[in-house]
Amino acid sequence: MLNFRFAKDYLLHRFKAKTRHGVHSPFVYRLIDKVIYDFEPKKVYAGIEALRKQLLNDKRSIQVIDLGAGSKVNNDQTKKVSDIARNALKPPRLAQLLYRLAADLKPRSIIELGTCLGITTIYLQNASPAAKVYSLEGSPEIAAVADEIFKKAGLNGISEIVGNFDDTLPDVIKESDQLDFVFVDGNHQRDATLKYLEWCLPKVHDDTVLIFDDIYWSEGMKEAWSDIKTDPRVTVTIDLFWIGLVFFKQGRAKEDFMVKI
Repeated sequence: MLNFRFAKDYLLHRFKAKTRHGVHSPFVYRLIDKVIYDFEPKKVYAGIEALRKQLLNDKRSIQVIDLGAGSKVNNDQTKKVSDIARNALKPPRLAQLLYRLAADLKPRSIIELGTCLGITTIYLQNASPAAKVYSLEGSPEIAAVADEIFKKAGLNGISEIVGNFDDTLPDVIKESDQLDFVFVDGNHQRDATLKYLEWCLPKVHDDTVLIFDDIYWSEGMKEAWSDIKTDPRVTVTIDLFWIGLVFFKQGRAKEDFMVKI
């Protein structure tokens, strides 16, 4: 039933979504044309994907603590790193889209909820090398593998924080003067997702983007996305099916877009 529902949502999205040619907002048109639909390979892609390949071949077993909605594939507490890499890492096209978004927006700070094995984190750090990157992960042994990958990538600008998001995210937000780029890729439950939004809102600004992952993952996540879109403090949303982009550009008419990727 779940797979049928997900497939139905995907097909409906493909039917309703537009390309850049159906978008009249100059801001959104430019973002689609120059960033979302920029499929030219970048120099950094090959090196990061080589690290992904190492993880896909890593047969070590580790203990996984899942503090959110769990996995659709395997909820065992003991998992091989290779299986986590195959089932939980963002695929290249999405990780590279996040890279392009960060490279375009040039955030001074990046918060990622859900380090997983660190591949998306590395993309984000490479996209904005001067940014302070906070990557939050709930499972200590997953975080340890990610730390190994960060060292292999030669990165030292990532602050990896291990623990329950409810305990760690408030401190990161408090430490930040403002929030520039927040990628919410963890927990995947309606109430938690809306709670993270509320916590972030006091420090968003005109150029902030909040990115919510898996907005069609469950009925609860669909409800959360609907609530986010109708929040009066949100001005522009872009529904890419796999992820949702949220902007707070004051002085603009409230608009919601569905875009094919």
